[in-house]
Amino acid sequence: MTAPNTAPEPTPDPDRPEDPAAAAWFDAVATEHGAIYGYGIVSAHSTPEDNWLVAEAMAQHRQRREEALEILAGRRVTAPLPAPGYQLPTEVADPGDAAELAVRMEADTATAWRAVLEQAEDPQDRTFALTAMTQAAVLAAWWRSILGVPPVTVAFPGGSEQVG
Repeated sequence: MTAPNTAPEPTPDPDRPEDPAAAAWFDAVATEHGAIYGYGIVSAHSTPEDNWLVAEAMAQHRQRREEALEILAGRRVTAPLPAPGYQLPTEVADPGDAAELAVRMEADTATAWRAVLEQAEDPQDRTFALTAMTQAAVLAAWWRSILGVPPVTVAFPGGSEQVG
């Protein structure tokens, strides 16, 4: 059983677009901001053997965020700013906790990019979102393999569908 969330509800961002497709992009960028922050925590608690994966994940999330920011700017959509800090979903005190946080962040980014994919009407948006989802799924699989948690992959990244 998980503890109830006692944190106050966040104030909605007034810059979040009303258009569902633009809002999905906005949310995906916000999720990328959070993942980049979170990987700083993961890095501080990971083993030296896992630092290559932290560096790879950070590079992917930064590049994807920067590309998404350019896309939003090109559409004249105000992008979300990174928060000064983020509340982690769990305490991170050791390499196992760090890997679990990484899996969670990759699942969250896959979910955000799946929303972009579902709202996309433009083939380039679909390609970008599908690539982002795939990259998040691959990173999550690497982290699950470090944890030794089967299954290493999931059937539908970013979704709640269950197989079997």
